[in-house]
Amino acid sequence: MELVQIEPARKTPAPKPEWLKARAPMGENYHSLKQLARSLGLHTVCESAHCPNIGECWQHKTATFMMLGNLCTRRCGFCAVPKGRPEPIDFDEPRRVAEAVATLGLQHAVITSVNRDDDLVGGARAFAMVIEEIRKQAPGCRVEVLIPDFQGNEEAIQVVVDAKPEVLNHNTESVPRLYRVVRSGARYERTLRLLAYAKELNPSGITKSGVMVGLGEETHELLDVFRDLAAVHCDILTIGQYLRPSRDHLPMTRIYAPQEFAELKAEALKMGFRHVESGPLVRSSYHAHEQAASTGLRVLA
Repeated sequence: MELVQIEPARKTPAPKPEWLKARAPMGENYHSLKQLARSLGLHTVCESAHCPNIGECWQHKTATFMMLGNLCTRRCGFCAVPKGRPEPIDFDEPRRVAEAVATLGLQHAVITSVNRDDDLVGGARAFAMVIEEIRKQAPGCRVEVLIPDFQGNEEAIQVVVDAKPEVLNHNTESVPRLYRVVRSGARYERTLRLLAYAKELNPSGITKSGVMVGLGEETHELLDVFRDLAAVHCDILTIGQYLRPSRDHLPMTRIYAPQEFAELKAEALKMGFRHVESGPLVRSSYHAHEQAASTGLRVLA
């Protein structure tokens, strides 16, 4: 009897549901913003992290500028930002970011960075400098900073808080059980301590954090994270679907339905957050202007 080997059928990926589809980037504002960033030698996390909302946000002249170069010193399993050994910190970059903010006429600017574990305090100084430069070049613009954990270095954290950004954001990203694979080099307790310390230094300041879903977490673990963030008086919470940037990144374990995002939002609001943004395409800086306004922050005079 002759054995016949049957080739396994190649599995065709299931199509994305409609609520996970974003419009392709296009339009005059999109191209002019891209040209502006290139002319000033700037990076945006929108491009570096392959954000699905880049078309919508850039068409509305909203971008999240990424400082301290385009090479991150950590290798988080979810993130598309390039990794490697970065160049020395460019301390003229804050001035150029502020120039871009002023040129765009932004009322709410979001500034983030790669991790720079090679120079923690230097990275913090760059954040303080960009806040000062934006106040100088674009008076009236609110500043939201999305900062790394600075390895828990309190001097670095204080440098940023003392510059008094309108919103201080540091993402939690995932549940404690998954930290080792999701956030290389990070510690869950360190994230909570950073948010708590920022509130201790400036009790009236707005703090914010974001969580991704679809990495293998359980609902009860997510709710525990929300409670921990509420306990350190975090004001704004964002919840969004993890989308795998490439085959080299962590797999997506499941897709949450819009109703599930609504339920997570309802549960989080019961815990005392001032604003919760929850949805499939929500990212930390998505609709950041409206999130800040919902807490009572107004455009500065």
